[in-house]
Amino acid sequence: MKRMHACVLNSSDLDEYIYSFADYIIRDRAGLCGFDALMAISYLILLSRQGKVRLAKWFTTLSPKEKAKIIKDVSQLVLARRTRMCNFLEYKDSKIVYRRYASLFFIAGCASTDNELITLEIVHRYVEQMDKYYGNVCELDIIFNFQKAYFILDELLLAGEMQESSKKNVLRTIGQQDSLEEMEVEEEITKIM
Repeated sequence: MKRMHACVLNSSDLDEYIYSFADYIIRDRAGLCGFDALMAISYLILLSRQGKVRLAKWFTTLSPKEKAKIIKDVSQLVLARRTRMCNFLEYKDSKIVYRRYASLFFIAGCASTDNELITLEIVHRYVEQMDKYYGNVCELDIIFNFQKAYFILDELLLAGEMQESSKKNVLRTIGQQDSLEEMEVEEEITKIM
């Protein structure tokens, strides 16, 4: 009788493996299907329950007028929905994927052919990264330290596509950026004195 050897993985290793595998499958399918571009998010908007934009990142070129119209329309659509309703909406020729975390709505716009669940998972990954960095992120963290929220997003997404799936790598890069900023501040202080 053969003995089975169990492979023990901790949750972070398993997470990394799943995301790496999912990334491989997405890229492989995109190549097999002949698509020139992978699934991409067009924009990401963080919206308060009162309808105030806390963060907006655009991955496509739009005029300020078009951006304002999208924000207005999407805000009205998302804020009017009840809690138990589906987190996916059709908007013009695209899809809106949103999720509420505490008092903020994380809203992502993507092509109508894109997979909503992957987009929702990317949004969740972003929230997890911010939670780890800020330590249980809240709306005030984003208001008063918005540049870090943008930096985390830039490390996670590039041109609307997932750039880095590893939580450890994103947090390490952010930590390096923080230490660089601290060194620059210290140098400036020593120059003044």
